[in-house]
Amino acid sequence: MAIIDKTQQNWLLVDQDQDQFIGFSLPLYLDNGDIASTKTTMEAVKQNLFNLCSTEQGERVMQPNLGVALKRFLFQPFEEALVDEIKIVITESINYWMPFISINLIDVNMHPSQRGEFRNTMDIKIDFALRQDPNTHDSVQVEVSGGA
Repeated sequence: MAIIDKTQQNWLLVDQDQDQFIGFSLPLYLDNGDIASTKTTMEAVKQNLFNLCSTEQGERVMQPNLGVALKRFLFQPFEEALVDEIKIVITESINYWMPFISINLIDVNMHPSQRGEFRNTMDIKIDFALRQDPNTHDSVQVEVSGGA
């Protein structure tokens, strides 16, 4: 996961330069013959946050602590205590791996098409801001599913 070093130059100037790229857009695909890349800091942060939340701990080789262990919460009764625990796990992981962002809101819901107490798909929305510029904020939506 890339950590943005903003001590070298003004990051807003880098965002305005159309010839400079900050990171890769995943999954990899071709964009006008080139590998698609993130062009702004917020695009890179959103991509990195989505990848962090989509990665299960232990899934990444040589970095077993990278990720957020969200699948362990699937198939448990969806109660307020469970939602609070999910928010804590997400917050701890983001604070460790992406300390340059602040979390404004984490919204955890079960997928609306499912009913009953034991559902198998969570929808998570994370509203965040850059610590360096709190007025720059965005959100990421992640779907965690236990099905195929």
